[in-house]
Amino acid sequence: MAALAFAPSVSPPWHLDSVSLGSHFVPKLELSVSTRRRCIEKPVVSTSCSASPHKIIRDPRLDKHVVKQKKIRFVQKLKTLLLSKPEHFMPIQVLYKCRGYLSLPKSRSILPMIRRYPTVFELFYIPTPPTPFHAAGPLSQLCVRLTPPAAALAKKESDLKKSMAISLAAKLQKLLMLASPYHRLLLHKLVHLAPDLGLPVNFRSRLCNDHPDRFKVVDTSYGRALELVSWDSSLAEALPWREEDSKSRGLIVDRPLKFKHLRLRKGLNIKRWHHEYLIKFKDLPDVCPYTSNPEELARESMRAEKRACAVVREVLGMTMEKRTLVDHLTHFRKEFGLSNKVRGMLVRHPELFYISLKGQRDSVFLVEGYSEKGRLLEKNDIIAIKDEMMKLVLQGKRLRRNEVMSNNSDHHQNYILTVDNQVDEDDEYDDGLDDLFQVEDFTSDDDDDDGDGESEGHQEIGEFWSAEETPLLQYHNACDLEPW
Repeated sequence: MAALAFAPSVSPPWHLDSVSLGSHFVPKLELSVSTRRRCIEKPVVSTSCSASPHKIIRDPRLDKHVVKQKKIRFVQKLKTLLLSKPEHFMPIQVLYKCRGYLSLPKSRSILPMIRRYPTVFELFYIPTPPTPFHAAGPLSQLCVRLTPPAAALAKKESDLKKSMAISLAAKLQKLLMLASPYHRLLLHKLVHLAPDLGLPVNFRSRLCNDHPDRFKVVDTSYGRALELVSWDSSLAEALPWREEDSKSRGLIVDRPLKFKHLRLRKGLNIKRWHHEYLIKFKDLPDVCPYTSNPEELARESMRAEKRACAVVREVLGMTMEKRTLVDHLTHFRKEFGLSNKVRGMLVRHPELFYISLKGQRDSVFLVEGYSEKGRLLEKNDIIAIKDEMMKLVLQGKRLRRNEVMSNNSDHHQNYILTVDNQVDEDDEYDDGLDDLFQVEDFTSDDDDDDGDGESEGHQEIGEFWSAEETPLLQYHNACDLEPW
């Protein structure tokens, strides 16, 4: 014992020095030359997910879809408000109270925004009943409604969603099957994801109650929720992977590759260690997002991330345009068994997802749902109707541009005679945003510039896109629309 006590201390060939790599620590080893050779020959394979930050490389081919959606955001929201009313019109004074839903700042006037889309919305007057305060005669109240072409498109979309009730109910059932282990989703969370899934506005009152064999509405401590009633094994199948052929990989001869191949977007370059991690992640066996239990998987493991990526892939595959907001996915972290760092997981897998930084909130794309040129591979009838609405908006932009050009030429000819009292009546239409709908412009990221200083009162309405004053409301409905 004494010999051992006084024996010189022999230091090990290495000592630990913790170096931070993201959210976990990895020991730094100081090894001898022979030990280093053995470590190089047999590298240690990490089974945990790296949490180090990754740089997002922008893709203009996919960003253009977000820019396009942002430019008609006001149109979609105002259309939803108008169709929610029984008579499909709203007074302007009542519309002032909906600024929060329309995402309009206090400095932005509503009337210039409505006049920006003359082929979608039209202004008209209705008489107000006389009251003791103005019993001398009736006054007029300014209102807004859809134009006949826009109302026809809305009717077509409503009828199409009614015919797709069974397929839309299957989407809800699949979402509930993903919500492990209770198979229950809160309705106020589903409202945010409903437009991307193609669900009608009144899905809570009609679609949820028309299929009692699939799901039911229950009351919980967090609010009303949709709960799964029956399990459908035919729906519990993961989205099939898109097969790669020799042409898609750029090969002349179709033969097995010598090295493992990872399909990435064109122009996307990642670091070597990130590429090796994605190869190892791809080699892992697939995890079924419907039958697997997230509680049985170790947290921050590659198996748990494999399941989380499969869940997000299923949700994005159910959407119409194979994309949604990142915030919509974070709402369902607990229900779908996702980690708290959902955005970091999406950025870490550029071979599956792409995050667009355009707009006020980030959007996530399913990469396999788009071609190399950024075109959506699968388009349904609802997307076709949305494209027709975009064409209608562009038609109104050209109409306004021609009107401004004609007015400017008339003012230029009479400039000398009217220089003292010239008033350009079209100034209220010209807000400096004539290039708002140039879809090819990917650099413009803000379409909320302040308009002119027009007051929010009654203004003179143009003759082409407005109705004449009548003692009674005579709304020429292009089609009978059912209120949402």
